[in-house]
Order: sequence, then C-alpha cells, then structure tokens
Amino acid sequence: MPQQVDTDSLKKAEASTSLAKNMITQAIEQSSANPTMAEEALKQAATEIAQAQTMVSQVQSMMQAQASQNAKK
Repeated sequence: MPQQVDTDSLKKAEASTSLAKNMITQAIEQSSANPTMAEEALKQAATEIAQAQTMVSQVQSMMQAQASQNAKK
C-alpha cells in the first residue's frame, strides 16, 4: 500500500515559505529607510518559517510511522 502524503500540510508549508520570502524581500528593501519595519518583517518571516518547518516535520513523522507500520505487515 503506498504511503499517503498530507498534501494539504505541504501546501500550507509552501504558502508559509512564500510569505516568508516576501517578508524577507520587504525587509531588504526597507532596511535602510525603515529599520523598525525591516525588523518586524524579519520577525514575521521567522514565524512563517517555523510554521512551515513544523508542518513538514509532521508530514515526515506521519510518513515514517506509515513506513514502520507497512514494514511490520
């Protein structure tokens, strides 16, 4: 039986990384004109990246658990 991949979680992770990329770009653009906004954009980017890492880790764990169960059969 093939492993089921939680594509919804992976799509959410992809969206989070896309948001993070945009925020990092914004921080670069704002860095000299408005350091406070640049810092806030980087904080938000870090949060998005952490959420993406969590979602990817959850999918990996689920796949490993499925592989382990399939190995026992």
